[in-house]
Amino acid sequence: MTGMTRSDQSEDPPSSPKFELALLSDIGAKRENNEDSCGHYIESDDQALIAVADGVGGYAGGEVASAMAIEIIVTSYRENPLEWGPAKRLVRAAHRANIEIHHRALAVPGLRRMATTLTAAVVADGVLYAVHVGDSRLYLVRRGRVRQMTKDHTVVAERVRMGLMKPSRAYNHPEGSALSRSMGHDLVVSLDRITLPLLQHDRLILCTDGLYNAVEQSEMASVTHEFDAAAGSRRLVELANRRATPDNVTVATFIMKAATQANQAQPSWRDRIAGFFGRSR
Repeated sequence: MTGMTRSDQSEDPPSSPKFELALLSDIGAKRENNEDSCGHYIESDDQALIAVADGVGGYAGGEVASAMAIEIIVTSYRENPLEWGPAKRLVRAAHRANIEIHHRALAVPGLRRMATTLTAAVVADGVLYAVHVGDSRLYLVRRGRVRQMTKDHTVVAERVRMGLMKPSRAYNHPEGSALSRSMGHDLVVSLDRITLPLLQHDRLILCTDGLYNAVEQSEMASVTHEFDAAAGSRRLVELANRRATPDNVTVATFIMKAATQANQAQPSWRDRIAGFFGRSR
């Protein structure tokens, strides 16, 4: 792929029999530098961390902020005590990243305006734990249907949620990318948190706006259907570039390959039919 730059060390990180994981970051069709970053950490055969970030604040600042966010959250999560559990380890890691980016921006005049989005997810024992700030996104693809799990922290999106602006007016709004919340802007950041039991074959897609502004949400399932994590990520990036995405484009894909506790808790089709007729097998 022409112009490809990877913010992660590997397009196809080592995976386990229980999941697949791939990350890919590209400069895009119209940019001269890549302000996106992505990273991962595989702790065991049933636990992995993935994260994407989209920096803002100018040529140097955006690159520095997003790279710091990914490096610090991965390092901090790895170093945090196991007894805290994945949710607390992830939240603490994100707060540490925010503080260090904030302090760096204050200390270096050329980085004064830098900040970044961050969407980070840990899957542990079949359960998703995620933190989010900004307008990068986390999607869940389940049984062919795509659901956006995160809310965009932009001025326009918040006006829509408050009923102050119609969605039709928000589409392609000139201020659509203006963030209302970001990593590094303030000393303390408010994080959205998500917890969700996953099912076997669930697919998570973490991405920056360079992807979802060029590829419709409804297309994500069909484009990646029947492809592994690496090929699916690559197809999404290629499609965004064919459509001349104006921004950098980053995609991280996680596929839950193994059955989970949530699968075991679901009744079989025989149980559901028996329950419908009011009798047990």
